[in-house]
Amino acid sequence: MKLIVGLGNPGLEYVNTRHNIGFMIVDNYCEKNNLIINNNKFMGLYVQTTINGEKVIFLKPQKYMNLSGEVVREYMSYFKINKNDILIINDDLDIQLGKYKLKSKGSSGGHNGLKNIGEQIGSYEFKRLKVGISNNKTIDTKNYVLGKFSQDEKKVLANIINISENIINDFINMSFDLLMTKYNNN
Repeated sequence: MKLIVGLGNPGLEYVNTRHNIGFMIVDNYCEKNNLIINNNKFMGLYVQTTINGEKVIFLKPQKYMNLSGEVVREYMSYFKINKNDILIINDDLDIQLGKYKLKSKGSSGGHNGLKNIGEQIGSYEFKRLKVGISNNKTIDTKNYVLGKFSQDEKKVLANIINISENIINDFINMSFDLLMTKYNNN
């Protein structure tokens, strides 16, 4: 079983914010594949499906970003999911807007959602799709990540949101090493 987790903050005030790119990608994938995220368990909205014979859960934690690891841990425990079968989709300030990077492990890099996941599951060896949101050093980091995407930024992000559908499908169907080779040349 695979667990695809889009990170973000719950609530209407956070819709279309930079920190919610994980939610946006999961929502886009589910919408394009006629999946409705309408189940609620352990403070997470999710849908469970089968893709090419593999059971897959798409999850949007409904605790704030810095507590999202608690939700991930509960899903891993309840559904008996190995950390090697998890893909976390998160924003990254250090990557240019519209670019992305796949990583098989690493530190939190200052991202509170990744930090909490690592603390809660006892390891930072989980796979990530890091989506670039750039960094505006003239704006306080908290205000920047919680700021809404402009229309121009949304146009730039449309490409990565579409590519992410292929990345998710390939994560389900191939080894992560092959996945990184295929997609980390962006």
